[in-house]
Amino acid sequence: MRIKRVMAALLAAPLVGLLLGGVPAAQADPDPNLTITAVTLEKTAIAVSGLNTAPIKATVKGGYDSTEPGDENLALNVVLERTGGTGPLKTIFSTDLKRLSGTLQNGVWSGTLNATSTANGTFKVTGVVTGPYGAPIGGTPYDATPFDGPPLAVTGTHLPKVTASVSPKVVPFGSPYSIRWAIIDTATGKPHGSRIRALLGVDVPCAEDSGGGESVRTDTNGTVTKSYKAVDADALNCLRLTGAPYDIGGQWLFVARPGIVSATPSKTSAPVGTIVPVNGSVAGAPYNCKVWLQRLYGATQWRSVGSGAVRQSGRFTVNAQPAYKGLIPYRVYLPACYNYQPGVSKVFYIRGL
Repeated sequence: MRIKRVMAALLAAPLVGLLLGGVPAAQADPDPNLTITAVTLEKTAIAVSGLNTAPIKATVKGGYDSTEPGDENLALNVVLERTGGTGPLKTIFSTDLKRLSGTLQNGVWSGTLNATSTANGTFKVTGVVTGPYGAPIGGTPYDATPFDGPPLAVTGTHLPKVTASVSPKVVPFGSPYSIRWAIIDTATGKPHGSRIRALLGVDVPCAEDSGGGESVRTDTNGTVTKSYKAVDADALNCLRLTGAPYDIGGQWLFVARPGIVSATPSKTSAPVGTIVPVNGSVAGAPYNCKVWLQRLYGATQWRSVGSGAVRQSGRFTVNAQPAYKGLIPYRVYLPACYNYQPGVSKVFYIRGL
């Protein structure tokens, strides 16, 4: 998942919240062939601690209006949305429920919903979607068929938390780097005390159950350090605590990048009041980030006098307008944006005539 492909999502919501609840997909209508008449959960309250999961039997009664032979083994997933509590998960799903009795058009599907400590809080069944979970890869899935189902209260304790320490803290363009990942118990602030299996990913494996990524085990202190290639800094990096089917938790990040700005006026002199385009670029092309043209007032006071936005090419244009006769100092300033640090161009001059 390259940076340019997720900028809109980053603008809409925090990255970790997005990915724990699933990568945003295009909105679609519910599957018109799916009808749900009942959803039951074996338990309506459960407790779970740490990295464990607690299974709950889930049963769906309904039908799928199809005579296609390939639909005979259709799986269903129950969807539950958060109604209260403080856990990081906003949505949870059952595993793929299999049809145990009846026909495709009028049958009973059953299977397991795995509750996690990170679900901590109250949920309610809000719908059912055709499986398998996460399908179709590369396509737009149907939205869940709405259903007003039973509640579920999850008491989660000793929730795992994943932290990441990137070295160097700001990764130069073209340079390798490393990340020390750590998994701790939020209740104690200490490791869980065992070697924990996790998935390390770059790009697509951070957002999809595509089968990629690197399976690792932490040490007993809950840490694992990985070295990354320079090209990996342009993509989403992650450590996922995978579950069945949804992640128990994890950490997703873009490494910090320096704000490297260059700017050149189209003219070095112009009559007072004339608009002079200033063209420039920002290394790494942080799309749609704002840049400010600044003019020096007095000896030390830089004030913004215009603005522009970084295009997909990494280029931008801002307009200067000499306000008086004489040599006028300008610069272009990039505020912190996404994972980019603040940066400023070299000072340039336009002479007002």
